[in-house]
Amino acid sequence: MSPVKKEFEIIQQETIYKGFFTLLKFKLKHTLFHGGWSRELSRELFQRGDCVAVIPYDPVTDRVVLIEQFRVGAIVHDQTSWLVEIVAGAIEEGEGAIEVAYRETREEAGCEIQELIRVGEFFTSPGGSSEKITLFCAIVDARNLGGVHGLDEEDEDILARSVDFAEAMEQLEQGRIDSAIPIIGLQWLALNRERLRSQRLA
Repeated sequence: MSPVKKEFEIIQQETIYKGFFTLLKFKLKHTLFHGGWSRELSRELFQRGDCVAVIPYDPVTDRVVLIEQFRVGAIVHDQTSWLVEIVAGAIEEGEGAIEVAYRETREEAGCEIQELIRVGEFFTSPGGSSEKITLFCAIVDARNLGGVHGLDEEDEDILARSVDFAEAMEQLEQGRIDSAIPIIGLQWLALNRERLRSQRLA
């Protein structure tokens, strides 16, 4: 099959809802792999700003800082709506991803970052959401960390816990961590943990 030029055309765009998030509706078409163009499609897009996620890790004590908070997206499922996650937050206007990583790690987990390692970027649900995450690993001192954190003005109620890496992976394997961002973060850490430890313990 010869290469196809990938193109799309927005025919119409309207804002259906604008609040904390924005919901857009598009009429569009795009080129097809076998040639030609698709018919006119109608698609809704849940739009929010890009976000940052951070997995705080202490390579000296081999501990990970996890947080737990109420998540409205889980209420329609037959489960608890308090999810175990990693630090995350939205990039506000005028901010960069690194700045947000330091701010959110301090606000949500009470951690001071010693070193910040950029892992990469990924879409969370591109079938209907514009959200893109920049993921970092933060080297921290996890001793004596924990407690309830978050900003009162944002109604945040966040429980932070420092757990052994083995315990974090056990929670992951047992399905007790079932949110995509911490799953990706912990899997990256599992692949890179020995390298991080050897660098710090050398």
